[in-house]
Amino acid sequence: MAFRFRTEIKKSEKCIRPLAGLMFVVALSGCSLIEDRSERYVDAPEGTPLKLPETADEGEFGQIMPIREATAADSGRMFRGSIPRPPDMTSDILDENYVVEELDGQIWLLVNDVPGRLWPAVTSYMNENGLGVAYDSPQLGLMQSELVNFSKQARGLLGLPDNPDGQEAKVVVQARVAPGVRRKTTEVQFRSFEVANDPNELMAWSGGDTRSREQLDTSRKLLEDLGQYLRNREDSKSYSRAALGMASEPLVRLVSDDETPREIVMSLDYGRAWAEVRRAVDDAGIPVIDLNREDGYFFVDFRPESERESGWFSWFSDTPEPVHSFDIRLEARDGDIVVSTAIAESYDGENRSSELLSELFEYLY
Repeated sequence: MAFRFRTEIKKSEKCIRPLAGLMFVVALSGCSLIEDRSERYVDAPEGTPLKLPETADEGEFGQIMPIREATAADSGRMFRGSIPRPPDMTSDILDENYVVEELDGQIWLLVNDVPGRLWPAVTSYMNENGLGVAYDSPQLGLMQSELVNFSKQARGLLGLPDNPDGQEAKVVVQARVAPGVRRKTTEVQFRSFEVANDPNELMAWSGGDTRSREQLDTSRKLLEDLGQYLRNREDSKSYSRAALGMASEPLVRLVSDDETPREIVMSLDYGRAWAEVRRAVDDAGIPVIDLNREDGYFFVDFRPESERESGWFSWFSDTPEPVHSFDIRLEARDGDIVVSTAIAESYDGENRSSELLSELFEYLY
């Protein structure tokens, strides 16, 4: 019996070996069995966009399942020889909504909605919490409260004492509602400041002023309270026609030459622009070799995935070390921050600078 059992095993091995070899050959030639659809993807005609009647209120219409528009950033990656990855639709959705962010003495509430929908909600919040709205300008995205001192509810909100000793400073609160850095987001800011007399007009927003830690903590408290307020009324959103005139020029713009991305222009201060680029690099999963905020550069590894991976036998070797193959530069120009990319001098591979710029733009805006 033992001899017969060993004989059957040898017969099985003879059958398995040719089969294993056939599977290996099929695996190596698998690409030839699948149709190359890259040219069909690139040459596909663009459909006609849906147009609403002139009398329709755009604020009352929206896409149930939105389709991202193809921009120059997307077309920069559409070249024959490879099928570009589909746009990440989740990039339009914040991981967390109503997030308070702070950077370089500035603090704001980030909301995944357009300013026209946030304006009425912030107005309601001001009125319902005793701040009131003395003056406002939807075009500028600014609203200014009445004197906080004469409202018990507002005093509690700002942490002012119930029974002040002697004469106290008069306090006013301003709210600023503006388009966010990221696509289809809004940033709301609060700032409280002292005034000599009750203002008789809307005062200019001076968000660039140095704020004390106490003032920032007060702004944070107001923004967190506003965030909770907005969560509680998500099912009763309204739209402001007056806020349609609010400045909507994007803060991040991609500049191209003949549909080839050349640079990204950011209408932000340097600290905010640096932080946004750093976030975009991290979110895109681009390995960073070195960085220097003062000199304004990132050294990154943006080689094709085929060069960054070990290949078929990666389980036998360690993950390859990143290689400095491309540079990301930030520089101030005419009041904006300009982001550019270039191939590293020590790298002799394919120049994918425009693709790197497109990738950054996708995660920035």
